[in-house]
Amino acid sequence: MKMNTSRRSVFKKLGATLAASFGFGVAHAGSTSSTTKSRKEIVGDVIKDENNDPLFSSAVKHGNLLFLAGKGAHFEGDIKAHTKHVLDELQKELEKHGSSMEQVLKVNVYLHDLADYHAMNEVYRGRFGKEPPVRTTVATYGGVPGDSLVEIDCIAAIE
Repeated sequence: MKMNTSRRSVFKKLGATLAASFGFGVAHAGSTSSTTKSRKEIVGDVIKDENNDPLFSSAVKHGNLLFLAGKGAHFEGDIKAHTKHVLDELQKELEKHGSSMEQVLKVNVYLHDLADYHAMNEVYRGRFGKEPPVRTTVATYGGVPGDSLVEIDCIAAIE
């Protein structure tokens, strides 16, 4: 099936508009350069493996978005103590990089045991303001690394 020229141009314009909305440049046929508006910037620590090879970054900025790696609680305690500690650590990281709990857009919560879901929610509730972020919560098979009962990561806007 052959797409007509006007329909193709509509799709090109739509793609360009969406790309521009997310801060990505669009290279056009015959163009010699891209108009990328933002680049990935590592703003946190780079965590390395036992061979000193980079594994992951603790915080990355891209445009007006901040991506924070998961935080855990590596001490003796119950799910409520671990959740409070992790949320406090996320808040510190967010503020350090120019964001806040109220600007968080997406959260992933990883539980050691799904039975801790309601107790975790007791501490979590209200920590992100009146307009909470999108959230995914899962129980991990085999537990959370480092014996934490919970690990949380997030994506936030930066003003």
